[in-house]
Amino acid sequence: MNQLMNTLHHIVRTKSLRDKILFTIAMLVVFRVLAHITIPGADVSGIKSLIGQQGESALGVFSLLTGGAMENFSVVLMGLTPYINASIIMQLLGVIVPRLENLKKEGDAGQQKINQYTRRLAVPLAFAQSYGMMVLINRFSPTPIVDTTDFTIMLPMMLTVTAGTMLLVWIGELISEKGIGNGISLLIFAGIVSVVPNQIAGAFQSASLPIILLLAAATAALTIFVVYVLEADRKVPVVYASKKSAQQQRSFLPLKINQAGMIPIIFAISIISFPSIMAQVVQGNPQFTAITNWIGSNLNPASPTLVYNVIYFFLIYGFTFFYVSIVFDPKKMAENIQKRSGFVPGYRPGTETENLLEGIMNRLCFWGALFLASVAILPLLFQQFLGGGTSVALFVSGAGIIIVVSVVLDLIRRINAHLVMHDYDKL
Repeated sequence: MNQLMNTLHHIVRTKSLRDKILFTIAMLVVFRVLAHITIPGADVSGIKSLIGQQGESALGVFSLLTGGAMENFSVVLMGLTPYINASIIMQLLGVIVPRLENLKKEGDAGQQKINQYTRRLAVPLAFAQSYGMMVLINRFSPTPIVDTTDFTIMLPMMLTVTAGTMLLVWIGELISEKGIGNGISLLIFAGIVSVVPNQIAGAFQSASLPIILLLAAATAALTIFVVYVLEADRKVPVVYASKKSAQQQRSFLPLKINQAGMIPIIFAISIISFPSIMAQVVQGNPQFTAITNWIGSNLNPASPTLVYNVIYFFLIYGFTFFYVSIVFDPKKMAENIQKRSGFVPGYRPGTETENLLEGIMNRLCFWGALFLASVAILPLLFQQFLGGGTSVALFVSGAGIIIVVSVVLDLIRRINAHLVMHDYDKL
């Protein structure tokens, strides 16, 4: 406790860090205000109950990422989802498009150009996804929330939602530039944290005291597990030859167990929710009755079955290996070590080092994929164990815990680094 108080006192006395934190808080307040500004012309009376029924489905996760903006049908209805999708697309294109691959090699200037392309791609994605989201909400809702057949109503709403998404992107970039932490991640973090009080209140209203205590214990255990895995890494020893002295510099290359982050879960949710969405679209057509009935019984995100959980698990597992193979390049890493006159003890620079790093990452990815799939599936199993209470499912959302823990750990590292630099500058 004394160490915590000393750290807080140090933060308050460090003007530059204090200003960054206050600016970040101010921008997060602006985001929360935008999340409560409702788009005119929409009937939002049934949205909150609709989102609550969807659990860990596409609507439930989108609602989690937007921090209640979907329930309010606000001007930031889509949140940062289009920008996240654009970032994923640009990462995938960076592997197959030579020009983007060359931009990655140009350092900060190239990254700024890629960020510019990402923002441009996010605009049409936000416009198209705003229409799809409104249609999707209407399909799931028993009563129409917005008249999707009237183009004079839909076009202003779609433009408003697109502008809201790009406004959030701008706020996120301001936080990254003038505040503390990654702005995009902090906005998602703020959205998740903002709905926690409602989740707790819903649990108290719909569950008994033993269930609430079990829920709190499960949340704490899952959080500790997530922290432990996110902080875990494999340290590969590296020796660098020094040109100025005969002594060698020993260091290590940390390889995280979870290299993919939340991306595989987002991919898997989109894929496994697609059959249910299509079943809603063709519902009532006698030619698809058998298929829609089977999807409704086995692949309904609102009431996940054993088939749903198994498919969801293996989708996350497969997407983790796929995404890590894109973002982690053992050949480039081995070349960078060799260029700095380094080597891994017992392995020749070049191909041997590349094969070593690839083998280590494959083994780490095995456990990282198991971690992501387990954390994503545990809330669904916990929900079924307790009888399917939706408030329980939201309270222990695996996706939410991973995001919150990742952002908090990153903030702690950034604040500590800033304090160290501040003390170093005074010397």
